[in-house]
Amino acid sequence: MSITHLLILLVVVVLIFGTKKLRNIGGDLGGAVRDFKKGLDGDEGAAKPTNPDERLRADPPAGTNQNQSQHDTTEQK
Repeated sequence: MSITHLLILLVVVVLIFGTKKLRNIGGDLGGAVRDFKKGLDGDEGAAKPTNPDERLRADPPAGTNQNQSQHDTTEQK
């Protein structure tokens, strides 16, 4: 491809999308690249909860009998 082909392609893209839409696409693409680079650097300290109680807790496995009386909803006779 020569420079002439690239310029024609650029003009066609600008005519189809418009300059405002191209700016929005460029800004979104730049933000995505920035977030990706932050993820690669391991800069996730702000995303971690500060209080350990805020973390999600998993239910115990179904095979265990711990606290079964709390989860048992059947009537006892």
